[in-house]
Amino acid sequence: MAETGKSLKARAVDLLSRREYSRLELKRRLASFAESAEELDALLDELATNRWQSDSRFAEQFASSRARKYGNRRIEMEMRERGIDRDTIRDTLSGQDELATAREQWRKKFGQPPADAAERAKQMRFLAGRGFGMDIIRKVIAGGDDFADGE
Repeated sequence: MAETGKSLKARAVDLLSRREYSRLELKRRLASFAESAEELDALLDELATNRWQSDSRFAEQFASSRARKYGNRRIEMEMRERGIDRDTIRDTLSGQDELATAREQWRKKFGQPPADAAERAKQMRFLAGRGFGMDIIRKVIAGGDDFADGE
């Protein structure tokens, strides 16, 4: 299907009809089709004014989908890469139960407390790689036997 005749607005609406995009993501996707940066910025302003594109809505959806698997640090980093401002990120992540997520990821991967220092380091690296902070990691590792039975 040839898309050469589509207007810039039609391309933007087509993208937004499939999933939420941050303003920066949408700008990157449409830049090669715009005749000028001013045209693209005007379109993005129009889409935001009409609430067809919303960074806060994108952040909520993105955090919701990523929070089942990753910690706030990783989600925050990924949102910053997508152009979401710090206030929106903070507001979006404030309601996340990071400890419960970390416990669930730990339980799926390991399910039992570390037997030795090497195993403890392995479990800590796993959780750190998922974007959990050291305070959360310590609580999960130290309390491993508290919730190993399905709590």
